[in-house]
This record gives sequence, C-alpha cells and structure tokens, in this order.
Amino acid sequence: MNQSSWQSDPRLAGMDPEKLNFITAFARQISTLPHEHILPAFMAMQLDASRKHIDFSDQETEALVSILSENMSTAEKKKLETLRLLAKKLTARSS
Repeated sequence: MNQSSWQSDPRLAGMDPEKLNFITAFARQISTLPHEHILPAFMAMQLDASRKHIDFSDQETEALVSILSENMSTAEKKKLETLRLLAKKLTARSS
C-alpha cells in the first residue's frame, strides 16, 4: 500500500482530522504486517476505535475498507467484508 496515494483519495477529503490520524496510524501498522495478520488487525482497529469513541459512518467505513484493502486478494477482501458485517451486527446488538 502506497501511503501517500491513499491519503490523497478524494473520499477522505472531508473526514474529521482525528479519524484521519487514527487511520494513518493504523495504515502504518498494517503496512509492516504479513498478509495473514491484516484481517485480525482490522478487527482490532475497530475495537480500538470504539474504545476511543471514534465512530465512522457507514460511508466512511466503506471508503476506508475500499482504500485500505486495495492490495488484498479477492478472497481476503471477502473475509474482511464478512468480518466487518459480523462486527456491525455485534455492535448493533450491544447498543
């Protein structure tokens, strides 16, 4: 993942700076991980954001997943989407 290219993505232009800082730190973290550790890192990131009271809208989440997973294989993207939907359901239940 080329860090500067995703940061200039127009879908992020209006995002809150606190959210962008959080995602930038996360992107830095996953850039050094082996592929098999990226999916668990996405889940951990979501929990960390929740603990820090950083909430991403559905539109922001869609953009972020699209941007940050651009170099993943199709199978990895499907796994990520499944995990994301599961986390969304779990979050809805606990609300």
